[in-house]
Amino acid sequence: MLFDYKAVSAQGRMIYGQLDAINLVDLEMRLKRMNLDLVTGAPIKHRAFFGKNPVPRPELINFCFHLEQLTRAGVPILDGLTDLRDSIDHPRFREVMAGLIESIEGGRTLSQAMAEHPEVFSQVFCNLVHAGEASGRLPEVLASLSESLKWEDELTSHTRKLLLYPAFVASIVLSATVFLMIYMVPQLKLFVRNMGQELPAHTRLLFLVSDLLVDYWFLFLGLPGLAALVVFIVLRGNPLARLRLDGIKLKLPLVGPILRKIILSRFASTFAMLYASGIPVLDSIRSTQHIVGNQVVRQALERVELAIREGRNVAGAFRDAELFPPLVVRMLRIGESTGGLDRALLNVSYFYNRDVKESVGKAQALIEPLLTLFMGALLGWIMLSVIGPIYDVISRIKT
Repeated sequence: MLFDYKAVSAQGRMIYGQLDAINLVDLEMRLKRMNLDLVTGAPIKHRAFFGKNPVPRPELINFCFHLEQLTRAGVPILDGLTDLRDSIDHPRFREVMAGLIESIEGGRTLSQAMAEHPEVFSQVFCNLVHAGEASGRLPEVLASLSESLKWEDELTSHTRKLLLYPAFVASIVLSATVFLMIYMVPQLKLFVRNMGQELPAHTRLLFLVSDLLVDYWFLFLGLPGLAALVVFIVLRGNPLARLRLDGIKLKLPLVGPILRKIILSRFASTFAMLYASGIPVLDSIRSTQHIVGNQVVRQALERVELAIREGRNVAGAFRDAELFPPLVVRMLRIGESTGGLDRALLNVSYFYNRDVKESVGKAQALIEPLLTLFMGALLGWIMLSVIGPIYDVISRIKT
């Protein structure tokens, strides 16, 4: 971790600075090598505004890749972690590396040391490293973790790409609509009403919405934030509400099927990696329950675990849970019958990875024209409601 220190040089001059060290003893030894005597030292805590400062996924990918290369070359774990600590720029991750080194020097294994930092290394991550240590295949496990993290990063990129364009277009449409409602429509309202004719229903509705926005703008600004806060409090304190919301997410048109595929793709990839590393089926399923991020899917996996524990085979348990499509259940059944369940799970993972990419691409191609139609319809309604009455008057004058 990073220390703030005050030290004295050989000439008696006070030196202030910052230095990476495992603990105060290590800090003192490092300063000794710099011909400095430690006076005081204190660790610098890097905190985020909300909870602990997270470690970016690219940092974890680099960590797995470099540690895999070092262990494959026969470099001891402690030496490898020390080299990584000295080369990492992220302050929070450097603290974690120092903590890992200190824990391993205290007699813990790498997986046990990682388990002390659950905000950085997930339960699945620690279980895989433990399996690699037990089987002597730690480099292979680290390589699998690196590939899995790269896949998650790519999946996040696809999801962000899917949501970024609709969010951008929606913000533009909303801004333009609010501008028209607050600035343009009130100016045209008096002119249209002074023409002395009965206004159509869609024009009266437009004027009503404009008046509400002008008179109660503070409610329109505050209500979304208040509603989000209420929903957050309810979901945090009521597990049943969270379960129902997760169920609604999976049933949303267009978005729901893609979300289901993303969740199941993450599950299949993690399950395949755990089982291929030598972790038993039940332990693998139990570990994946914490990474799906959806209570409905998690309950289905709990039912799968219970059915297998009661003697059901893997394919039958997944079929009864109605979680996977028939093609995937068939792959699992073939894998069980041939003794190649690990290969079957990798096929399931490949199936969902490809399906997610195709679904995201199709959804993105479909969302763009739908948003264009929505934007045109909204702006068309505003223009028709304002210009329609004016056009009627002009037509009467001509006749």
